[in-house]
Order: sequence, then C-alpha cells, then structure tokens
Amino acid sequence: MARTLARQLIESHLVEGRLEAGAEIALAIDQTLTQDATGTLAMLELEAMGVDRVRTELSAQYIDHNLIQEDFRNPDDHLFLYSACQSFGLWYSGPGTGVSHPVHMQRFGRPGRTLLGSDSHTCAAGSMGMLAIGAGGLDVALAMAGRPFYTKMPEVMGVELTGALPEWVSAKDVILEMLRRHGTDGGRGRIIEYHGEGLAGLSAMDRHVIANMGAELGATATVFPSDEATRAFLAAYGREDEWSALAAEPGCRYDVTERIDLSALEPLIAKPSSPGNVVPVREVAGQSLYQAYIGSSANPGFRDFAISALMMRGRRAHPAVSFDVNPTSHTLLEDLTRTGLLLDLIHAGARLHQAGCNGCIGMGQAPATGRNSLRTVPRNFPGRSGTREDSVFLCSPETATASALAGEITDPRELGMAYPDIPEPGVRSPGEINVLPPPAREDARDVELIKGPNIATLPQFDPLPDRLELPVLLTVHDFITTDEIMPAGARVLPYRSNIPEISRFCFEIVDPSYPGRAAEAGPHAVVGGRDYGQGSSREHAALAPRYLGLRAVLARSFARIAWQNLVSFGILPLRYAEDARPPAQGDTIVLEGLHDALQAGGTLTATLDGGSLELAHDLSPRQVEILLAGGMINHVRQHDLAARG
Repeated sequence: MARTLARQLIESHLVEGRLEAGAEIALAIDQTLTQDATGTLAMLELEAMGVDRVRTELSAQYIDHNLIQEDFRNPDDHLFLYSACQSFGLWYSGPGTGVSHPVHMQRFGRPGRTLLGSDSHTCAAGSMGMLAIGAGGLDVALAMAGRPFYTKMPEVMGVELTGALPEWVSAKDVILEMLRRHGTDGGRGRIIEYHGEGLAGLSAMDRHVIANMGAELGATATVFPSDEATRAFLAAYGREDEWSALAAEPGCRYDVTERIDLSALEPLIAKPSSPGNVVPVREVAGQSLYQAYIGSSANPGFRDFAISALMMRGRRAHPAVSFDVNPTSHTLLEDLTRTGLLLDLIHAGARLHQAGCNGCIGMGQAPATGRNSLRTVPRNFPGRSGTREDSVFLCSPETATASALAGEITDPRELGMAYPDIPEPGVRSPGEINVLPPPAREDARDVELIKGPNIATLPQFDPLPDRLELPVLLTVHDFITTDEIMPAGARVLPYRSNIPEISRFCFEIVDPSYPGRAAEAGPHAVVGGRDYGQGSSREHAALAPRYLGLRAVLARSFARIAWQNLVSFGILPLRYAEDARPPAQGDTIVLEGLHDALQAGGTLTATLDGGSLELAHDLSPRQVEILLAGGMINHVRQHDLAARG
C-alpha cells in the first residue's frame, strides 16, 4: 500500500506499537531540542535519573526565551545550562545567538530525522522533511537518555496546496486560513502533511512559518516533503550533502483531506485573544494601532524581515506606532546588514531588539493597556504579551508593516505601492559562531553543574493512593492555555528552575487565590472544559500544580502535550462526557479502588456530593504504571533499580 510521508517517517523510527490511529507507539529519537524556559528542568531531570551522557545522534540546548538579565536568576540559569551541556554532551547556543527553531534548522535540521523538543513549536522542523514533535521536558530528557518517545499514533491529514500566492499574501496567511477553517483543536490527534503543486512557490522558510503554527492547530506534527526547496536551503548553509529527497508515495491515501487554493487567499488576521479567531484583514481595517511587531519563531526567515524593510524603504513608521523588530538569529542580522536592509529598518524608526523570543513570550515589548498590537508571533493568548488587558492580533509581516506605516490596521493591498522584489541574501554564514559543540566524553567527566541560589532540587512525589477524596478547588473555561495555568513573562519565568517559587503563580490569571488555597487544602482536583492545556509545552503547568497538591484534572478533552505532562507528574487526566454536568467548585470528588479501575482500563466512577460521575481515561498500561508510581521519575528509578537486581 502506498504510504504518506508521515507514515514513512514513523515506520522508519518505530520501536513499539501498531500503526493504528489512537494506539500507543514508541519512536526512536535522533535529535532533541531544549530551550532555557524548559531546558533547566530537563537537565535537572537528567541529573535526577543518573544520566551521565546523552545518547541521541545530536542534542542541542538554546538560550532564547529568558534573555532579560535584571538580576542574577537568568544569568545563573544560563551558566547552569552551559555546564549541563558540557557535562551531558549537548550543543550549546548562548544568549542572543538566536531563536531555537530557525537556528536548529540552519545548523542541524536534516530530512528523514526525528526531532523531539521541549518547546511546542519544535514542529517547525517538519518544514524540511523531519518528523518533529513538541513534548514536555521530561519526555525530552528521557529521549536524551536513549529511551523512545511514546505517543498515540496520529491520523494523517493531507492538505493539498494548489495555485500560487497573490501579491501581499504570504505563508502566514496560509496557516491562518487553516486556523480559520479548523480552530485551535482541529489538528488534535493528527499529523498535518502538505502536498501538491502549490508547494513549488513556497521556500523552506515559508514552510517553516506554516509548520511552526501547526502547534496552534493542536497537531502532533506538521510534515512537508524534502524537495528542491529543501536542497536550496541546505546548500545556502553549506550542507547540501545532508539533503535527501522525501515525499509521499504516489497513490497514498490520507485519513482526512483538505485543499487550499493559494491563489484565492487574501490577507488574514487572528483577532484577540486566540489564534483561531481569524478574519480577513479588511474586516478590522481602520482600527487604531499602538504596536507593530516583526519577528519570532513563526516568521523568522530573511524574507519576513526583507519585505518589511523594503516596504519601509524611504518611509517612516507612523509616529504613534511602536515599530518593534526582533531579529531571530545572528545569521539573519548578518544577512540584513550585508544587503543594506537593516539600515532601511533603522531609518524607518524600528526599535531593534536582541536576537531571541523576546516579546513573543512576554519578555519585554509589552503593549500599552487595551491598545492594539499587531504581531507576527504564533500566539495571542490573554496576557501572554506581558500586559494583562492586552489586545494582540496575529498577522503577516506585510500586514504588520502596512499598519505601522498607516498608523491603523491596514490591508497591505490598500497601500497603493508596488509589491517589492525580495533579493536573495547571497552567501550565508555557515552557522552561528556561538553554537558551541560538546566536549569529548573524557573531558566532560570532571565538569560540575553550576547551580546558583535560585536552582532548587526537583520535588519528590508519593505514589498514587488507591483512594482519593478531592475537593474541587477551581473550575476553568474551555481552551484554557498553559499561559493561563502557569504564566510566562519576565516576572515569572526566571523561577523556572525553582518549583516552590514558581508555584506561587499557578492559575493567577484565572484565580489569584488558587496557590494559597491549594497549599492549605492539600490533595485536590481542578475541573476544565474542552482542550485543557493548549499552547506551550512547559511542564511547569503540570509540575507546579502537582507540587501544590493537584492529583486529578477532569475535563471534556485535553491538549496532547498537557495530557502527557499530567501523567508524567502523577496527575490523573480524566474525561467526562460532553453531555455530563461537570463538578462545580466546592464539590468533593471521591475515587475509590483506583488501582484496579485504572488497570482494568476504560472508565471509572467518581462519587460526588449527592451523585456520581462516569469518567474515562485514554491511558496505556505503561502510563497507568507511571501514575501508580507517582510520576515518570519514580517509574524510571523503580525500573532501573529492578534492572540492577
């Protein structure tokens, strides 16, 4: 039977399981990616598991999120991560070098490989024919330790692209069209595979834009073929010898199909406060504007900055608009400087920031209260920008720049200017000079981990009791994000390696009283709605509430990574039916005979005040073992002890 490209990639890395949608499979992982907001925990987890050296083909650690050094905490973590890379054998990309996803693509991305990253946008590497999946830091630490990655076999959604993009429409509009059609959970349980003659007009970095925001669809991964566009990208960085052609086999069948005529697209924009809230730009044109923001892992390529610079050439941003430019790597800065385009941006009044994630993760560049900000970033969840009452729109560089020029939200087709010819950047730097290789194994033996005063030991958790009596401390809305469960930003993320401290911020956007009430209550439950935990892969959104006593989350459905993270830290993820009345805050849930019920599989019954509620789980026997042990680290220790006799 002819195979999709996604199925080929899975088959070539399959360690365990059946290739049936929904069945648990285990995949061998070739490469891993960690960043500093999640990598500190991953390194502490390697230490806790007693791992001395990574066992992947290649693992890389990037410092791109927490770049603001307003006190000792972030720089201390940078030193800790550098020492961990030296000790465990990872490549190290230092602060200011660039955003992990485009830098990894430039230096290490390779068609046909698997990549597991502790960042939900790891899926961006699917743009070059990789099977690239975001996961919690503990899953990535296990992969670095040489263990396979477990997930459910996804369906494969084939998206046929036809035609060619019109002027003033670019790759960002393609993924916004997918979000307009399918929403933020339309990709859950699926790999999205793009194919068709429309691919011919999309460069490798155009594909990166689309693949990156597959995370916003809730997809497990996004896959593009490796073709001439991929070869051209690798050749530009002196790596053409690492190219190989990969594509779906002729006549293959997809589980779900979709078709987009690129020539019929128009400029699109996601309104506050969800990537799925997409409308044509013309519908919101004329609204006031405070900020226009260019950059991020969602639009990191040369053309994304070049189009903005050329639109600005000889012009200036409107004086009422903060025109923020966030370079994504040192290589990009070299390219913009060599071509003269950086000067165009500076002359236009751009506020130039260091290469990194910056305002995308709430690290500076926060907008004014209630004022509109147009950003080329992947997410506009409430408060993610750093301003609690923010109003963030997601759009293409063309739309953001047109709006910066006009001083209000503007469809770029209405500017009346000719569409610029985007130059090729010429000879590219072979790679970031500040991406440092690991030392030889024998030289790493004497490296000690450098731990500043803000780096705390990981908490230890008890096994799952057979009976739980849990007050419902909090009920939350549908589509709650990890940004709402565990906020990001300059105030919170510096505590990423200190679970007792960061737990003080749990759910504060929803209910600031939760941390105090949880500390008093002890074991408790939280009740959610649809797609609990969408967004970032940060495992702090499971680990910190677990530290405060969270033992079960009841929801209608779960986002994939959040669901896996709950299991990894010994929290029961249980589903109630669509037509069931969920427990209310203040109710008490009693779960008895848990061990037998979980091992029997399927459903269990919770006793509530004055009634009962049927709950289901989708746990494999392996995951049940993890939960009974009290989490993945306990489970690994138990198995390693058993193996040693």
